[in-house]
Amino acid sequence: MRAAIVEGVGKVSVTTVPDPTPGPRDVVVSVSACGICGTDLHILQGEFAPTLPIVPGHEFAGEIVGIGSKVTELAVGDKVAVDPSLYCHECRYCRAGRGNLCDRWNAIGVSVPGGAAEFAVAPVANCVKLPDHVDVRDAALIEPLSCAVRGYDVLSSTLGADVLIYGSGTMGLMMLELAKRTGAAGVDILDINPERLATASKLGCSRAAASAEEFERPGGWDVVIDATGNAGAIQDGLGRVAKGGTFLQFGVSDYATTAVIEPYKIYNQEITITGSMAVLHSYERAAALFATGVLDPAVFISDRLPLEQYPQAIERFKAGQGRKIVVEP
Repeated sequence: MRAAIVEGVGKVSVTTVPDPTPGPRDVVVSVSACGICGTDLHILQGEFAPTLPIVPGHEFAGEIVGIGSKVTELAVGDKVAVDPSLYCHECRYCRAGRGNLCDRWNAIGVSVPGGAAEFAVAPVANCVKLPDHVDVRDAALIEPLSCAVRGYDVLSSTLGADVLIYGSGTMGLMMLELAKRTGAAGVDILDINPERLATASKLGCSRAAASAEEFERPGGWDVVIDATGNAGAIQDGLGRVAKGGTFLQFGVSDYATTAVIEPYKIYNQEITITGSMAVLHSYERAAALFATGVLDPAVFISDRLPLEQYPQAIERFKAGQGRKIVVEP
């Protein structure tokens, strides 16, 4: 089969690799679409993936074309979206129901071959069957949506909150869509990319700007979400949280990124600083939300490229062009 390979730091190609073979409780998925996200750039930079080479791709969906000997829940021909999370189920965090913090955390497309290929293997337990009306080519959006759902689980959002989101890429826009549905009084969006800001306005944000200075809100926002991972945005956002408010680090930063906090202000104003790591008990809910039409794939997916153009897709994503970019084997 054909697959994208991250061969080493900064090196990605498309080549022929052996077809995958399922274990007893695995399925083989013929990949219909695989999304590219910031994690893929980190892998290309030598972060996250424990070893290289690796077939990337943790946002994917497709049709089952093979099943293991002990699989009874799904059948060949079923359309599925795949939760990439792989937990050990043994460490203290897994036993406490916090699998996303697993001491031996792994993921399809990060530590084992992923969906940037014609075929991918996944545990049957990680597959969510899609209803007939869902286009499987759009269902690569379910994995990032499940991360956004997890983010709102962490926030435990209060009705009537004023929200500020840094970044109007795919994840920032998903956080916008969920903020609207969790009772936010207003959702403001910041981005330096005019095209992305225009999309945020199209989706119904309250205000869109390149800098928070353009907004008149001296008291700050109840909820501030960073969906960029950018040090400058994070630092600015930490200073925009209202008294009693919450700052959510949702964007994935480089390992070396740092920010300065003001401990007295955090104490005196009872500010909460928290994070949201990947997926936790949120994938099935994201799939259910997606099936209701919570996202418009025509808005969120800006580029559909053939698998052979995976290196070009990565470069396009790295340059900040478009929104969600997917490759289709």
